[in-house]
Amino acid sequence: MQNQIIEKLEAIVGEKWVDTDSERVLSYSLESTNDNYSLVAPEPVSGSVVVKAADSEEIAAVLKFANQEKINVIARGAGTALAANTIPDQESIILSLERLDKILEIDEENMLLKAEAAVSLGDIIEELKSNDHLYFPLHPGDEGAQAGGMVAMNAGGVRAVKHGIMRNQILGMKVVLPTGEIVHYGGSKGKLLKNNAGYDLMQLLIGSEGTLGVITEVSLKLYPEPKANGTLIVAFNDRRDAFGAVPAILKRGIIPMALEYVEKDEIELAAADIGKKWPAENGEYFLIIMLSEAKEDDLFEIGAQIDEITAEFEAVDMLIAQSISERKDILDIRSHILPAITDKIVDSPDVTVPRGSLLEYLDKLNEIEAKYKTKCPVIAHAGDGNLHVIILKEDGEKPSYFTEIKEDIYQSAVDIGGTITGEHGIGKLRQDYLSMMYSKRELEIMKQIKSAFDPNNILNAGRSI
Repeated sequence: MQNQIIEKLEAIVGEKWVDTDSERVLSYSLESTNDNYSLVAPEPVSGSVVVKAADSEEIAAVLKFANQEKINVIARGAGTALAANTIPDQESIILSLERLDKILEIDEENMLLKAEAAVSLGDIIEELKSNDHLYFPLHPGDEGAQAGGMVAMNAGGVRAVKHGIMRNQILGMKVVLPTGEIVHYGGSKGKLLKNNAGYDLMQLLIGSEGTLGVITEVSLKLYPEPKANGTLIVAFNDRRDAFGAVPAILKRGIIPMALEYVEKDEIELAAADIGKKWPAENGEYFLIIMLSEAKEDDLFEIGAQIDEITAEFEAVDMLIAQSISERKDILDIRSHILPAITDKIVDSPDVTVPRGSLLEYLDKLNEIEAKYKTKCPVIAHAGDGNLHVIILKEDGEKPSYFTEIKEDIYQSAVDIGGTITGEHGIGKLRQDYLSMMYSKRELEIMKQIKSAFDPNNILNAGRSI
């Protein structure tokens, strides 16, 4: 980066908050993707600079300058995304949001929490511990994930069945546009439940992967804290039985907090890796069902119904965890699966299919496994049809058929009305597969939207579309 550019950035945010040290810049240029899937993630291009703005006004000044000079800007959160979303492929201003780390308000009457972009999920959970009747339900698997990034990626994760994904949790946001204007969505206070005035531009920002604006503040919905909580583990000896039970549970009118699917080898590795024990001894395939109800009687009644339903699908065992520590252990183990098996996998496409088509997709996956003479373990947010299909290494290396099997995994989902990504996003890793889902005209419209927000293409250029 040229010296005069560095000097201008220092004039905006202060010399202390501009970092050109190559090792530190590199640390801001990596994602979990680069560590976990080094065989497919791109290497960052050198020459970038890290800028740590203090607020929306400084971010606006940085973006105005970058827009004038046509410099690529990457908004940087916690780096927990998994699709090479913020790995620089050109000299860039890496705009770290780490100084925007304040919880601004908990509004009990409107049941919302307003936070700056760098407030982490862990920060939110900790803050709400002192509030015994409100909570935030979403859990994408990493409590280091930050509010702004969770919005930009439309995070999902484990606890997304009852209350929905990140899109369903957002009442408002403050955003700095690529051209430097500061705007508010969801009303100036970010507290509206309904707004039918004009196009809903806020919804475009959610899931836009940092390509349309820099999210600096978010207003999140809070919910009444349920009084009765329990986690069920239901064991099966056939994964078709486990998947078959999912729509049967939901059709009965049971809406759990989470309905997850895991397999024995991976879940036991995850447990051992964090020094815990997976509690289920019987079965090879498991549903993890997290329940939250108003009364304990309701909890036990629903548990009895699930026992009855899953028995029809040849369940071999069911365990219940009611204590906080037991439930936390199960969630911790489930959340640790991908980190625990990092050295065994090449990639984990996060396809999503209609919930009623889970068995149809499983049959297609069985055909894919037979075609390539391999095994594809599955981790799934089964309650919303989101499957992480694991592509394993062969003899410690990327398999020769990697490109072909990945295409088949994606195409099989699209063929039954699914998508190539349910939560990880497009980033750099899935751009070549968007044409499986969208026509040329649809992709052209997306590019026109990008151009309307960002006419000089300076914000996270080359991502998403």
